Amino acid sequence: MKNKVSDNAESSVERVAADLRGAIAAGIYIPGQAIPSQRKLAGQWQVSRATVREAVLMLELEGLIETQHGGRSRCVNLMEPYLNLPLETSGGNRELQLQVLEARATLEAEAAFYAATRATDEQLQALSSEYARMQERNAGESTLAKAKADLMFHMMIAEASHHLLIISFSQLFYNRYFNAIYGVLSQTLRRYGRYPEGIAQQHARIHKAIQQRQPEVARDAARTHILYTRQLLERIETCP
Repeated sequence: MKNKVSDNAESSVERVAADLRGAIAAGIYIPGQAIPSQRKLAGQWQVSRATVREAVLMLELEGLIETQHGGRSRCVNLMEPYLNLPLETSGGNRELQLQVLEARATLEAEAAFYAATRATDEQLQALSSEYARMQERNAGESTLAKAKADLMFHMMIAEASHHLLIISFSQLFYNRYFNAIYGVLSQTLRRYGRYPEGIAQQHARIHKAIQQRQPEVARDAARTHILYTRQLLERIETCP
């Protein structure tokens, strides 16, 4: 009887751990985000808190989550220890800025594709609310605020992709190259004296395609958006 009870407890721990792994892999819990409390998870799976505690410890040992003393357990960005992105140079590096935009074109195209396919209804609503706020902030906001709003919009799309690698890479990429992204917009505003008209229209197309769950249209719109920005930067470089 004791062995049977022990086997049942062990299988419960493995089941909870497997479900947590699956949720992390599916982007339900994203890197940096706290997972639900052990009490909540215990209620969700109808198991004891001791079972959840063992499952969480198992995932800690696997490097999927981390728990600070007295704090909640958070998902780890699995790419961070292995991805050594080159540093930006102060003063602006035109070649790096162009490469950042080229990488964004691929990254954000795939993020938009999967967001249109996999986003939950709640995520679509949140994205719609953020899109509306972004439009309001475009009037009278500083270039820095516009750049932050732009990246918030794109990061929400990445998170809605439910693609762990896209989410993880986007977090690291945007954090490392925010200055390069901001620099492109800043240079564009200085050159043309206004926020490029095409960008607002492209954001609208991306948003609409995702809301209507049209993955191919969303992918094309996101890629076109970033390549358009790249063309603006190239024009600045060649103009006298």
